[in-house]
Amino acid sequence: MPDEKHTTYIYVLNLAMERLRSPEGWTEEENKVVSEHFRYLTGLYEKGTVKYVGRTMDDRSSFGMVVFVADSEDEARSIMDNDTAVVNEIMTATLYPFKTFYNSGHADT
Repeated sequence: MPDEKHTTYIYVLNLAMERLRSPEGWTEEENKVVSEHFRYLTGLYEKGTVKYVGRTMDDRSSFGMVVFVADSEDEARSIMDNDTAVVNEIMTATLYPFKTFYNSGHADT
């Protein structure tokens, strides 16, 4: 649960190109960028900024999401905009403020 100075945000990630929906559609360079994307998110997770990361499992319309905390919308946007998959235009991202109602029996305030 975020403390009083943090707000929870979510950014939704979508593949920027339809060909990426198939494993055969990825170039070696794109695979490297996605590996960097996971390292970026892992670093934020280890700092306690990212709470969880996941994706839907329907390959036709799959999307990913990152739930995290930030001190401001500007900081949240910076975190999203610095994701290497976004920087390298492999994924598009949309930012939303996010309120958790149930989380292991705890609600955001």
